Amino acid sequence: MSDEIETRRTRALFISDLHLGMRAIRVEQLLNFLRCHDADTIYLVGDIIDGWRLQKSWRWPEQYNLLTQKLLRKARKGSRIVYLPGNHDEFLREYLGTHFGDIEIVDKVVHHTADGKQYLVIHGDQFDVVVRHAKWLAHLGDWAYNSALRVNILINWVRRKLGLKYWSLSAWAKHKVKNAVSFIGRFEEALALEAKRSGVDGVICGHIHHADMHHEFGTHYINTGDWVESCTAVVENYDGSFELIRWTDLHVESLEKPRAGKERAVA
Repeated sequence: MSDEIETRRTRALFISDLHLGMRAIRVEQLLNFLRCHDADTIYLVGDIIDGWRLQKSWRWPEQYNLLTQKLLRKARKGSRIVYLPGNHDEFLREYLGTHFGDIEIVDKVVHHTADGKQYLVIHGDQFDVVVRHAKWLAHLGDWAYNSALRVNILINWVRRKLGLKYWSLSAWAKHKVKNAVSFIGRFEEALALEAKRSGVDGVICGHIHHADMHHEFGTHYINTGDWVESCTAVVENYDGSFELIRWTDLHVESLEKPRAGKERAVA
């Protein structure tokens, strides 16, 4: 797809959890998405680079360079790009307050919307007790997640042969396993509480690979999701409204090839 296609301009774009270095990620889908979307401000909300994975096995294909060039090109054309490191790219926290080219590195930031509201933007691992207090367990969970993704490849190879749609083992577990559902709820509540403590109207985060928008804890909670499986992002329109964009419909072909399909949830 050419870079000359018409793009949709938004006020702000929020992307997280790409995990460059992990094999089962959707870089082509993100490149496709970025060809069709631009923004005055682009927030990279953590875990863009998977330092944990790269330390174990260095992997940096040409697609990653294309993505980096795409973002830098947007910056040269006037987009402000803000990178908020997460736990997988925590090595960048040594450079908080600095710039790499046209990209700002910050721990957290307050985003001001077009309609005068304020949102705390933060990766969210700071409120994950496992990451903060039992890092070995977090690494074990990372290994389990990668193992689930490998198993998922085999499962979906069989499903393709049977003419069935793509199915996510990890997404199923998040919705069905009681402890996972409980963890997501506690995480969301902790981030909502931090937004209240900060005196803002809401919070925008990533980390748990579970895209969502709601007001269940007395403030506007927005999670950008991930580009490992779900291919989701959040945009702010010029009227101050937010959209959760699901770039694929989770059909097999949409996960294997770049597509321009999208589904929006507006809040």
